[in-house]
Amino acid sequence: MSVQTGSQDEMNIIKKDDDLGFLSQDMDSEELEKLIEIAGYSYDSLQDIFYSTLDPWQRKVGYCRLYDEAAAPMGMIIDCEPIYFEYNDKKWMIGLWKGQYDLVTGAEIGVYIGALDLKIPGVFIGTFYSCASDTDLLQMSYTLTKNGKTLFTRQGKHWWLTGFKLGEFSEPSELVMNINITLKDVLMRDAFVVGLKNAGYADEDLIIYCNTVSFRFDIPHTPQPVTRRPSTDRLIQKKNKLLCDKYQEMTKTFDNLQDKLGALEKESPEMYRKIMNIGKAKPLAEIYDSLLSVVLVMLAVYLSYRVLNSGGE
Repeated sequence: MSVQTGSQDEMNIIKKDDDLGFLSQDMDSEELEKLIEIAGYSYDSLQDIFYSTLDPWQRKVGYCRLYDEAAAPMGMIIDCEPIYFEYNDKKWMIGLWKGQYDLVTGAEIGVYIGALDLKIPGVFIGTFYSCASDTDLLQMSYTLTKNGKTLFTRQGKHWWLTGFKLGEFSEPSELVMNINITLKDVLMRDAFVVGLKNAGYADEDLIIYCNTVSFRFDIPHTPQPVTRRPSTDRLIQKKNKLLCDKYQEMTKTFDNLQDKLGALEKESPEMYRKIMNIGKAKPLAEIYDSLLSVVLVMLAVYLSYRVLNSGGE
């Protein structure tokens, strides 16, 4: 899979990279903004967070459970809460995530619609979901708190409402999302509520007003990925905390993102690389490529079988 950078301006920015494949320290704020946009994000300087744009490259890769299973091995210790329901003769999944994404503390709400049931023996059996189209965007909002203190808030009509705070270290258990989701109509609202209850939420956990459902995502109600184990979580989080501490130490004398990234590029190229893969960009891309390769191989085998059989007849 390749990321389409589109315009000539974007290509010119990419060509200014150094041996590491990143922008040189003389980049201006406009080029920095463009780089972040190519990665699929924007930057909110008031809250000091990165957040996903409406139509990033990640929108092309959809969702399947393998993405969550790959998170911990790739350095991300995050709580997952998939809410499954059916509406308008389609399978839907509204996913909730919060935790430590390597160098950032973050949270997400994603809206997905079932597109394909996959059965790949020994690899994956389940539904592959497409990201919601523009006609299926939902009005959503949440506040992410850490030990009772607000880290940031997000709101908008979106399919992937995210926020990532660079250099902030958190345990998933310290984080709470206070969520509001407005569904398309009463039927969708009721179907979503059934999905929440099937996931383990009780009536008293939910506040319903018109087509809006409000609730807290604190301790997950659903089974977590099998790759989440206390012993390995501790090791990964120890590494993540060291990275965050190093980031804070190296950038403490700077008061803006551009200068902070410039210092990191000079002093810690490896950490600078990680920032460019903020959130779940790396596992999304790698697993999508792997799934696509497997599906294409299976399709090729099937077509070859059909051709051979037709020739024999």
